[in-house]
Amino acid sequence: MTLRIVFMGTPEFSVPTLMEVVGQGWDVVACYSQPPRKSGRGMELHKTPVHEAAESLGIPVFTPTSLKSDEEQERFRALEADVAVVVAYGLLLPRPILEAPEFGCLNGHASLLPRWRGAAPINRAIMAGDTETGIQVMRMEAGLDTGPVCMSETVAITPNMTAGELHDHLSPLCGDVMVRALSALSRGGLTETPQSDEGITYASKIEKTETRIDWTKPATEVHNHIRGLSSFPGAWTEMNFGGKPERVKVLRSILAEGSGQPGEILAASGKKLLIACGDGAVELTQVQRAGKKAMSAEELLRGGHLEVGTLPS
Repeated sequence: MTLRIVFMGTPEFSVPTLMEVVGQGWDVVACYSQPPRKSGRGMELHKTPVHEAAESLGIPVFTPTSLKSDEEQERFRALEADVAVVVAYGLLLPRPILEAPEFGCLNGHASLLPRWRGAAPINRAIMAGDTETGIQVMRMEAGLDTGPVCMSETVAITPNMTAGELHDHLSPLCGDVMVRALSALSRGGLTETPQSDEGITYASKIEKTETRIDWTKPATEVHNHIRGLSSFPGAWTEMNFGGKPERVKVLRSILAEGSGQPGEILAASGKKLLIACGDGAVELTQVQRAGKKAMSAEELLRGGHLEVGTLPS
């Protein structure tokens, strides 16, 4: 059976799924993405990665700010889609939208549901110290990521993996799992498994207020916090360069031996930048000073003097 598909997605994470769906020969009749937004020094309008990819493929693109109006819902119904493929779209899908396609809406989600329902599953999984995650294709319901799971692939999270690295691994995997789900759907063989009522967690959006490193926490939690926010938005701390405090993003760390007051610099020479935590210590291996590119700890120490024994401002 040939499927008429509406694709709904916004960020770079969603692009490989769109490309894979098109590459497999499915009929993508339209794409929905969030509206262009102003960014950069000139605050010019920029289309989303999915918007640009869809246009390059000659697919019509719609960018409503909401799907709640009768007009938008009628326009969606008029597309006569068999199924909608949704990957990190970012807008609420009202019930009339969910029910418009004959086979509903299939969502590619970056966690092992019901763990980490919500907006930031990749970051939250690493911040929590999870050792595995995955991609699941779920049939969408009105609730937040509550629908039955149709297809799943599990991925290991290694001890020093960052959110950026996990993102880049899961993004193409999402496309692979989604096209397998569509193939099964076209054959009438897509099975659904209800989510468990146990183990439910929510991956709330990352807030600016939680990006500052809390050195009073154990080293393991600090390390997970750093890698869970790398490379964006980035965990940060303040360091004193010649007595002047400066905000520094910490992009990579490893667990290390050491003890001292939380946030105390235990070593700052050669390649080693060691910071004490509430229990144990972490070695910072990649950082970024304000207005500069990411650099190794060795490059940071060559460019600025840090005193052993000093604490964050």
